[in-house]
Amino acid sequence: MSRKRLAIVGMPNVGKSVLFNALTGTYATVSNYPGTTVEVTWGHANIHGIEFDVVDTPGAYSLLPLTEEERVTLSLFLSEDFDVVIHVVDARCLKRMLAFTLQLLEAGLPLILDVNILDEAARIGMSIDIPGLERELGIPVVGTALARGRGLNALKDRVVQYVSGIPVLQPKSRQRSTRGRGGENSSSAQREISAFPQSNSSSSTIRG
Repeated sequence: MSRKRLAIVGMPNVGKSVLFNALTGTYATVSNYPGTTVEVTWGHANIHGIEFDVVDTPGAYSLLPLTEEERVTLSLFLSEDFDVVIHVVDARCLKRMLAFTLQLLEAGLPLILDVNILDEAARIGMSIDIPGLERELGIPVVGTALARGRGLNALKDRVVQYVSGIPVLQPKSRQRSTRGRGGENSSSAQREISAFPQSNSSSSTIRG
């Protein structure tokens, strides 16, 4: 069986590299993307018996590139065929980061959302409705605190389910406009999910 391909995407300092290291271990190949000075890191992972080529994409805020890192990330998505893309976001800044999630959905990428740093969010009194966010977006959503190793097993389970063809929800966001950078033209979609980042009705849980 040929290896699956998995991409990790997100803004800087959200825990992408922590996830990459947790999935791949110590071995990785780091090289400059052709024609640039931007480093791209590739590694291998075995997730519940399935082999993956894993790439940690450069930190990006949008699929509308303004920086060299963002241009490289976009080029990777245009040139590579990924079986699953994990978008890692910081739970403390969830509303701001969801605009990028919507862009990735609009691009038709096979997306899983990893709401990371939930432990720090809880420490400042935030409560994330993970199931509600999953229902609204129509994609798998997992809550994690990767620096503490929490939620990693649940995230691995969702990855395997995704690539094994187990049915997942259909994203409502495919019908939304995601042209804005940082949420300027995605405001209507963000209004629909604005209740989730600080919902008091359903607390976040981290499994695994």
